[in-house]
Amino acid sequence: MGNFARGSGVLQIYEIQHGELQLVREIEKAKPIKCGTFGATSLQQRHLATGDFDGSLNVWNLEVPESPVYSVKAHKEIINSIDGVGGLGIGDGAPEIVTGSRDGTVKVWDSRQKDTPVVNMEPMEGETKRDCWTVAFGHAFNEQDRCVCAGYDNGDIKLFDLRNMSLRWETNIKNGVCSVEFDRKDINMNKLVATSLEGKFHVFDMRTQHPTKGFASVSEKAHKSTIWQVRHLPQNRDIFMTAGGAGNLHLWK
Repeated sequence: MGNFARGSGVLQIYEIQHGELQLVREIEKAKPIKCGTFGATSLQQRHLATGDFDGSLNVWNLEVPESPVYSVKAHKEIINSIDGVGGLGIGDGAPEIVTGSRDGTVKVWDSRQKDTPVVNMEPMEGETKRDCWTVAFGHAFNEQDRCVCAGYDNGDIKLFDLRNMSLRWETNIKNGVCSVEFDRKDINMNKLVATSLEGKFHVFDMRTQHPTKGFASVSEKAHKSTIWQVRHLPQNRDIFMTAGGAGNLHLWK
């Protein structure tokens, strides 16, 4: 997903045949697409949720992609990041989508509820609105508990508890936070990895929290460039990969 040079958005669907990628379908949309997730859909439906440069959240049935099955003007500015939980058999509770935007807000959506978010996390009046670059669900190990982690351009990392509707923890890693991910979404919080602009990543132990110093953590200077993304291996949560801006992939354990 992304955009053409002419400024329109595009979704491309591929399948693997005999070890080769085959383009099955190309779908053009009016607005450039920034991010997407299958995390809030069932394995049967496989609906793709996307965030675009206009601040719209759309959910697409890729079999019939002409118009979205759910659409909402989610943010005033570009949706930088999106994540889903409760779909694909991952995480207990209702399927939900979280979006983070340049407008400084983080919102949680339920596609069964039209037009209004389930939760809206925004700065207090008078506070500076920071650009939210990355969001991730976690702690969804029963019907009630669920957390959202958000990373911002100024190095802030905030952990929101959706059950208690509160800010559970925050820290600053002194560099723009490009990507955050829990090692598993559907277990009691265990580990959180956050990557940043200057080639550094931080691993937080979410089971060890000090009353004033927060969660125990280690950091590693891994790449010579921005680490744009971190992804954990579904089969083994101790293994994760970081993707660097110079085209490098690093595998960690």
